[in-house]
Amino acid sequence: MAEVDPGWPSRKLVEGRERAAARAMLHGAGFSREDLSRPLIGVANSWIETMPCNLGLRTLADHVKRGIRAAGGTPMEFNTIAVSDGVAMGTEGMKASLISREVIADSIELVCRGHLLDGVVCLVGCDKTIPGAAMALARIDLPGCLLYGGSIMPGRFRGRDVTILDVFEAVGAAEAGAIDEEELAELEQVACPGAGACGGQFTANTMAMAVELLGLAPLQSGGVPATDPDKARVGGAVGEAAVQMVLAGRRPSTYLNRSSFLNAVAGAMASGGSTNAVLHLLAIAREAGVDLHIDDFDEVSRRTPWIADLKPGGRFNAVDLTRAGGVALLVRRLLDGGLLDGGASTCTGATLGESARRAEPGPADQEVVREVSSPLAETGGTLILHGQLAPEGAVVKVAGHLWRRHQGPARVFDSEEECMAAVARREVSAGDVVVVRYEGPKGGPGMREMLGVTAAIVGQGLGDSVALITDGRFSGATHGLMVGHVAPEAEVGGPIALLQDGDLVTIDVEQRSLSVEVPEEEWERRRTSWRAKRRRLGGAFDRYQLLVGSAARGAVLEPPGS
Repeated sequence: MAEVDPGWPSRKLVEGRERAAARAMLHGAGFSREDLSRPLIGVANSWIETMPCNLGLRTLADHVKRGIRAAGGTPMEFNTIAVSDGVAMGTEGMKASLISREVIADSIELVCRGHLLDGVVCLVGCDKTIPGAAMALARIDLPGCLLYGGSIMPGRFRGRDVTILDVFEAVGAAEAGAIDEEELAELEQVACPGAGACGGQFTANTMAMAVELLGLAPLQSGGVPATDPDKARVGGAVGEAAVQMVLAGRRPSTYLNRSSFLNAVAGAMASGGSTNAVLHLLAIAREAGVDLHIDDFDEVSRRTPWIADLKPGGRFNAVDLTRAGGVALLVRRLLDGGLLDGGASTCTGATLGESARRAEPGPADQEVVREVSSPLAETGGTLILHGQLAPEGAVVKVAGHLWRRHQGPARVFDSEEECMAAVARREVSAGDVVVVRYEGPKGGPGMREMLGVTAAIVGQGLGDSVALITDGRFSGATHGLMVGHVAPEAEVGGPIALLQDGDLVTIDVEQRSLSVEVPEEEWERRRTSWRAKRRRLGGAFDRYQLLVGSAARGAVLEPPGS
């Protein structure tokens, strides 16, 4: 049993005559006197039955708790929520997704502080559970870590591997008459064969990689797929490691710093990862008190090549990366190129470089992760634009395409539904710049992802000729010339609110600019006549809408006076 440290928060909860009633309640929950004499380790579980992404976490929690007990701690499991982006996509339900990130962080904080836990392991899966849990760990500064439930296995469709992205794009193909309803139905039956998060380098896998490079999760812990038998071993090992983190007093504040965040940014860029990494890493950095700015992402991307050939821009899925050597392989390649700080500390006590060098090397003939000297592209997968339409910044993903400049007439829509209906009616033409606004953090509210729209455009064969800009977000599965997170957003009077159909919009990736050709007098007239379009949904949505800040700062809650 671990030696009792009187400085553990839990000692104030369970020791002394005056705590008899508390102990009685805990005995009623099944904890013995011996259990309560040990460090109390929370197991924050985001298990939910509404999606495959988090479905395996109930079983994984048992393995983590086994490891905690073996190392001399007492696990106390509790739950938080999760919202499936993939299921909610294209509906009003998607507005809840980003808001859930704040609720996840708050709920983990409140249980850990309310029950004076000594440490915590956060079990995560779908997109917002990863940054939400990371925000909580940084905020409460308790010893502990994240454990990613793992990727789904690829589906098999007519002799090839498929992911959920193939289904979204098949919807557009069906609308264009390229495939029939029977083929679409067959694909949807096989694309998601079981538990696990979406299989490409979409948001979940991007953020799972990012938290390992941050040091908030043990390196290589998340790569084992959700249904792989080896996940039990990983869960037990992480449980044991969490107790050691408590005994060593290894808090996130001892290793979360600007260097670790730049490491995480580099990993996202080198893997062609989701644009949502920008939003979430900014939010985690704020909780950690680390100075990270949206333009840091562009600076890192300029010097970091894209070397991991992962979907949606590349050929391989997350399971392929694991078989090739996992995140450690990517880290070693970046270290060899002098592109990471290998001396950065992590939750395990080992440095990032030490952890990467200890990992199994993987097969020599793997094709998933290239050498830095022979990259897929010279710069990273995501860049930051500024200019007349995005004074605070906008995010563009360039991994997987060479399209760097587009100028075309604006097709303006004030909601995702308006845009999707026009795309379905085949009213979007080659050369257009589709604008979807009032979908930002405040305007949505909730900053919905536009995967339904972008996938339908690609499915109709317009992916290389139609650009899209929005103050909302894109899924990590999105590809093509798509500019998101435009800030300031339309709801607060950002320039995107002043666009009209036919305005000539220019996206210039090389110049990092987003602009429009409208006479200054006309632009000023529109600015003077503009009025907000606030959509009130009530409850948590109204509270979020009142407090949320700019996407350029991570779309975090900013109470008045903060």
